[in-house]
Amino acid sequence: MRSRRFALIAVVGASLTLSLAGGVAGSTPAVDVRLTNDTAATGGYVSNYTAVTGTPYTDATLTECSHARGRQNEPAVAVDPRNTDVLVGSSNDYCGTYNDGVDTDGAPIPAGPIWLGYYRSQNGGETFQSSLVPGYPDDTSPYAALAKIRTASAGDPVLAWDAEGRLFAGSESSDDPAGTKKTFGDVWVATYVNPAGPSGATINDGKQFAGSVVVAKGSSAPNLLGIFNDKTAIEADRTQSQCHDTVYFANSRFAGNAGGSNIYVYRSTDHGKSFSHGTLVTKNVNDVQDPDLAVTADGHVFITFDATIHRANRDVDVIMYAESRDCGATFAPARTLLTVKGYDVQDVNAEAPIAKSPADDRIEADREAAGSTARDCGDGADHCASGYTFFRLTTSTRSTADQYSSPNDHSVYVVYHATIPGTEISSGTTFGSAGPGVGSQAGAYFVRLDGATGAHTAPTLIDPTDSTLSRGHQVWPDISADGGTLHVLWWDSRNDSCYSRTRPIGNCADRSVVRALDIYGTASADGGATWASATRVSDVTHAPNLEQFSGRTIPFAGDYLWITSFGSFSYGTWTDQRDAVTGVDPRETAADDEDGADVHQCRSLLGDGSYTGDTCPRAGGLDQNIYGDVTP
Repeated sequence: MRSRRFALIAVVGASLTLSLAGGVAGSTPAVDVRLTNDTAATGGYVSNYTAVTGTPYTDATLTECSHARGRQNEPAVAVDPRNTDVLVGSSNDYCGTYNDGVDTDGAPIPAGPIWLGYYRSQNGGETFQSSLVPGYPDDTSPYAALAKIRTASAGDPVLAWDAEGRLFAGSESSDDPAGTKKTFGDVWVATYVNPAGPSGATINDGKQFAGSVVVAKGSSAPNLLGIFNDKTAIEADRTQSQCHDTVYFANSRFAGNAGGSNIYVYRSTDHGKSFSHGTLVTKNVNDVQDPDLAVTADGHVFITFDATIHRANRDVDVIMYAESRDCGATFAPARTLLTVKGYDVQDVNAEAPIAKSPADDRIEADREAAGSTARDCGDGADHCASGYTFFRLTTSTRSTADQYSSPNDHSVYVVYHATIPGTEISSGTTFGSAGPGVGSQAGAYFVRLDGATGAHTAPTLIDPTDSTLSRGHQVWPDISADGGTLHVLWWDSRNDSCYSRTRPIGNCADRSVVRALDIYGTASADGGATWASATRVSDVTHAPNLEQFSGRTIPFAGDYLWITSFGSFSYGTWTDQRDAVTGVDPRETAADDEDGADVHQCRSLLGDGSYTGDTCPRAGGLDQNIYGDVTP
């Protein structure tokens, strides 16, 4: 095993058939690694109880996860600051969806959970063992009783290590175990520890599940109409300040009936065993999302988030932040950092005919009313007036700070994607990214905030190549900064053979779809003043528009990317459809099938004109995975 153990002081010093665009540059020397091994060929899923104790345990969910070839998305990953051989990843994991028999037509019943994955590497990300966070429905392992949570689904994973070998995994959670339409809207945090304690061999850091606790409860209303906690963030204080070992958690709280949202922050001073009541950060704004947490080396806590504010009778997109100087007990009033022009894809819903079939998922996506604004487009009820097929994509903010820097360094590093000024153009259709019917080019931006003074650098493109060549979008950047070097990665569509500012990513003029996205990354050794030349990280160009969701009618590319680092070592993860099998959806008309976005599925026509559910969901049509690789 390669060893990359760092002393703290040392680090402070130092099968798709879609067409592939030609002329793609090579990726980083390391090979992309699959974190989600939901097939027997790659090892399947193992209970955390078995991984820790060696005692065999399995159940229907783990058995299903070991051959499901299912969907995983919205990844997170975190490297152990005590031993960079140890990496843990997570995602929304659908591998247990079909864990409970078949219906009268032979279609597997989508009764199982969508849960939080736990993917562990002890060789620096060369291989991962796949598992689930204990406490999922049907978990009867000895660790299940340690999960003090009340819901039957989990998602929006976030991860953070403390400085003593503990790993904290946060989640939002909604589905009612009783099977009702109630969406509980809880958020919770699980803790993993070194079995031998903080003094144990660091290769075992964050290995053993120690329990999970609810941080905040929603109001258990049907269909997201009550108080619903979502959009999670987590960070632990690894500094030598008075706030050392404090764990911070944040989320957006949505009020379904009343509308609007707010940001709350919670803290734990007992290593995740309990959390404080939430502190409202957004007292002067009420339409916010995507919080992220950063802790500077003096222990000050910063939270950044996106907001829409009303200015001169119009809505304006801004990035805001708030600071705490007392270990998260209180926060100063939120301040505006930047005004941005978002890159938020949208269209007009125009429902098209499609034959009926049973639901393919326990939780189906919300349906947009005909004529309303749609944020993703596909077939049937999700068809849009433009005829394009595309995944949801909105401007979001990520931030971090270097906890191993000088206590006098108050830098907070912020990245986001937005419309590049001057690239706005009429799309000629109902599709838009800079407004209804207005296309644009997206770029990944960097800003350094001086937390002590509130001054900040001007937003700059991290890699201006796409802008200079007028080719390619850069979306969903993420940043990491522990140990003196900044590391950034993002989705980049420079290898999209059908690129146009007037169309969604991966869409051609004839409404067909192609592979379109790659991971690119770079690093900075001078606090973001300069960046190394960007490097392609992913080995395979990604197909983001395959219709694997909402009854196989819309795409979901996986939203966020995630990067983690310590010193010069960094690692990134992303959602990837390279293993998916394309096909034909028999429920659609021939015109609908011309886009090439349908995935393999098996359905039979019934006497009333409807179709059965998918009788072969394990045959590759749903094979969406999390991949990772070392990054610049």
